[in-house]
Amino acid sequence: MGFFETILFPFKWVVSWIMWIFHEGFVFLGMDEASGWTWTLSIIGLVIVIRAALIPVFVKQIKAQRGMQSLQPDLKKLQQKYKGKTDQLSRQAMTQEQMALYKKHGTNPFAACLPMLIQMPFFFALFQVLNGVSKASDSGTHIGALSSEAIQQFDAATILGAPLSSSLLHGGGGDGQVAVVILSIVMILAMTASQFITQKQIMSKNMSEEALASPFMRQQKMMLYILPLVFGIGGINFPIGVLIYWTTTNLWTMGQQFFVIRRMPTPGSPAAKAMAERRAKKGLPMVPLLGESKSEPEPAPVATKTQRQQPQRKNRKRR
Repeated sequence: MGFFETILFPFKWVVSWIMWIFHEGFVFLGMDEASGWTWTLSIIGLVIVIRAALIPVFVKQIKAQRGMQSLQPDLKKLQQKYKGKTDQLSRQAMTQEQMALYKKHGTNPFAACLPMLIQMPFFFALFQVLNGVSKASDSGTHIGALSSEAIQQFDAATILGAPLSSSLLHGGGGDGQVAVVILSIVMILAMTASQFITQKQIMSKNMSEEALASPFMRQQKMMLYILPLVFGIGGINFPIGVLIYWTTTNLWTMGQQFFVIRRMPTPGSPAAKAMAERRAKKGLPMVPLLGESKSEPEPAPVATKTQRQQPQRKNRKRR
């Protein structure tokens, strides 16, 4: 067992257990245990469990993203301060001041990628489980919590004529080859499109103009096009079951982002202005947004002392 497989071993057990529990639950409800739809719903159940467990991490991600946006003006000043200084001491001082800014705002550049980084071991574990189904079926061995009988059922399971364990690069062969090609292409397009739309939605509706003009966002705009391209090219080697998993998790992310943008928009973003207009039309008071710093209470106006005006003495009549 290699180093990579050793790391993924416990994740493979978790993935296989969750799939098996959902599979047995659907069978209990009357579904065919060998049906591809039963196994497809088990994969979707796996997505729901993992993404529901990541909701607290997602909330932290939102706060971190808002913190990154709020520190952009200070970060820009810092970059101007050390502009043109390439010596080691200046670079070290800039790094220290930059880390102090991250600490002050309670964020860091890697927090935005945290949910994806946590998901990746489960994704690769599922990839290994589905990729090893054919070999395990031929040898009669088990994978994690999936028994040899369950492995054989999964290996024979098809959805719309395409085996779940087949990929575009390694098709099912025979009559199922055309179905594998068509379904794989459709799923790859759905996976990349949902990922692109989700990120585009954040940038167009849920970021302030100041944040969009920052160097950090220029990097994010590059990732907007690079990541879907990477997953699209890599998708030709993904089994259909993995494509179902990743497309479903992208759709979850899209729905989650839609809720956040509508109900908890970034302060100063177009979505925040739209929310303010909606609440104003309904006559509702504004509520503080997630990540928005509470404004200090305005001091009570100090009463200025005015000089008392003396009554004018009437001129007495001269006798």
